[in-house]
Amino acid sequence: MDTVVSGIRSTGNLHLGNYFGAIKNFLKMQKENNCFFFIADYHALTTHPKPADLHGNIKQVLAEYLACGIDPEVATVFIQSDVPEVAELYLLLNMNAYVGELERTASFKEKVRLQPDNVNAGLLTYPVLMASDIIIHKANKVPVGKDQEQHLEMTRHFARRFNMMYEVNYFPEPDAYNFGQQLVKIPGLDGTGKMGKSEGNGVFLADTPQEIRKKVMRAVTDTGPTSPNQEQTEPVKNLFTIMNVVSDPETVKFFTEKYASCEIRYGDMKKQLAEDIVKFTEPIRLRITDLLSDNEYLSRVVAAGAEKARASASKTVKEVREIIGYRGF
Repeated sequence: MDTVVSGIRSTGNLHLGNYFGAIKNFLKMQKENNCFFFIADYHALTTHPKPADLHGNIKQVLAEYLACGIDPEVATVFIQSDVPEVAELYLLLNMNAYVGELERTASFKEKVRLQPDNVNAGLLTYPVLMASDIIIHKANKVPVGKDQEQHLEMTRHFARRFNMMYEVNYFPEPDAYNFGQQLVKIPGLDGTGKMGKSEGNGVFLADTPQEIRKKVMRAVTDTGPTSPNQEQTEPVKNLFTIMNVVSDPETVKFFTEKYASCEIRYGDMKKQLAEDIVKFTEPIRLRITDLLSDNEYLSRVVAAGAEKARASASKTVKEVREIIGYRGF
């Protein structure tokens, strides 16, 4: 059984792209592996959130992941800042991480471009903290998106560097978790690109039916096909992609045939799509609402998760300190 570590951004507001792109696979992954799922609230500090926002976002994303089916009885679910050993390992690894290699990461360059007035040390050393999150639990596998592949390679690099510097075979070099299939990429409602929070083109799992209907009816389309079996434009193809994951096959078949025969009415298609999304998300939304009102349960989940995570992390930090040379007299 592999040990798998996955960080969860503490910004809340999961959307359909998150669910079909990763969470659905997490539900299977947690049954087959020793999984650590953590809310990455230390990472959030690079953008200087207000205290109320930070706490509220942590609570929201915790409730959303639990509502989607992450099982704290099966996996270890915890908040990053509840495990101080992560910060200590981060400090120790930083001593052997070099400014030049950190400055060359694509994510750092992008952040410098996007927030030139807030280029803090946390942004520079983000890959080191990510490495600490992973190797502190001796992870073998990490589910990562395309944008995180360089960071995973750096995690392997830092683990290898530690082993070589201290002439030990201590940290494994984790690989990307292979779900055994191509991840589903859910497009946005604006006609281009993938669904995302920052892009403002997403349907969120916590959206009310009214919000979903309003968003879907505003989705970008085109003027309609003018010849039989005409190739779909990107905006229309995007709507069919979403329909394929939330609607039944007969619905998809009906609108596909209407498009092919130039009889499609996009308004009807969007009304149907909106109702299918509502039907899919409503149980999750109601569960999110219930969880957000149950502080006692959420507190028990994170306390139990912190206890399990700290048991793993404290053992690693103790052994790392001894390897480095910090020993009692």
